[in-house]
Amino acid sequence: MSPPPLPLSAPETAPASTPATAHAPRTARIRLLSALRHPVAVAVLAVLLAGLAGVGLVMGAGTQPAVAWDALVEGMFGSHYAVGSSLNSAAVLALIATGFTVAHRAGLVNVGGEGQLCAGGLAAAAVGTALPSGVPAALGVPLVLAAGALAGGAWAGIAAWLRTARGTSEVITTLLLNFIGVGLVSVAVHEEALLRQPVTSSETLPQSAPLPEGARLPLIGGVESPATAIVLIAAVAAVLTGLVLRHTAVGLRLRSVGHSPAASARMGLPVARLEGGGLAFAGAAAGLAGASLVAIAPYVLAEHFSSGYGFSGLVVGLLARGSLTAVAAVSLLFGFLTNGGINLQLAAEVPASSVQIVQSLLVLFVAAAMFTTTRDRSGS
Repeated sequence: MSPPPLPLSAPETAPASTPATAHAPRTARIRLLSALRHPVAVAVLAVLLAGLAGVGLVMGAGTQPAVAWDALVEGMFGSHYAVGSSLNSAAVLALIATGFTVAHRAGLVNVGGEGQLCAGGLAAAAVGTALPSGVPAALGVPLVLAAGALAGGAWAGIAAWLRTARGTSEVITTLLLNFIGVGLVSVAVHEEALLRQPVTSSETLPQSAPLPEGARLPLIGGVESPATAIVLIAAVAAVLTGLVLRHTAVGLRLRSVGHSPAASARMGLPVARLEGGGLAFAGAAAGLAGASLVAIAPYVLAEHFSSGYGFSGLVVGLLARGSLTAVAAVSLLFGFLTNGGINLQLAAEVPASSVQIVQSLLVLFVAAAMFTTTRDRSGS
């Protein structure tokens, strides 16, 4: 009986690393890059970079960063009045950004928040000053707010009609309508035949007469806080809008139109109506914000009553990137920063424009991160 054949070669030992372990570093790197591209990580990094720039501006103004920080925090959270004022500002920004998000979901970019806000404030002042002095709040406040929302929606409706009927870019039309809206407010508060209060002396300001008591937004934070019902209105509007966009057929149709108007039209969707409705809703939200500014102390329509809220709301909408939760968070951040910037100038002698510079840098950093992320994902 012959012996068994010898093996041709010795059995190979197991490799030092399996394919799974070889790809482990690459997988970890991919996960790290994915985490860094997350909107929250991008926002945190942008805030840190903008904060460093703010420190440089403060030191350039000759103020110690610790002193400036204390003044900023004091202006944001130092009193009930500071918190209430910041919440009012955040609510105005949230309304404008909520409308922007709806229009953006339909594939449109509404840059006309400032003009729509002015149209809403103008209509609210006209209706409010025409009401009798004894009007009940249950009637006066809804009338003023509804007038502002309708005026803002109609103002955006001009751009919506030009978009759907003539194919004109809504970016151009809404931008140009801003200047007209601001100009109309200036004319209205300077002409006694329109809304200017009667001139009784050389110190009479060019502004409307104050709204009657029943047309003013009620306070929600007590006598020590200026926070008004617009805070609750903005919160409810953001929640309801988010639910509609995520869980209804209207939200699905808006998303479809935003992705591809041509494909949506082939599926039988009313593209023109959806685009026009989205832009009109954005105008109505901005008009409601304008009406709230008139119905908040000092309860008048003045020439620069908007204080750039329309453009700031646009920035909030861009930073939120379609998320209503992010709209609320960024609105609160900007609202408190704006109010803190006022105290920064008063207490630390740092120009309040420094806060605006930091906000602008924040937008630039986020935009740069978004561009880099998009370019990396496209492989270019």
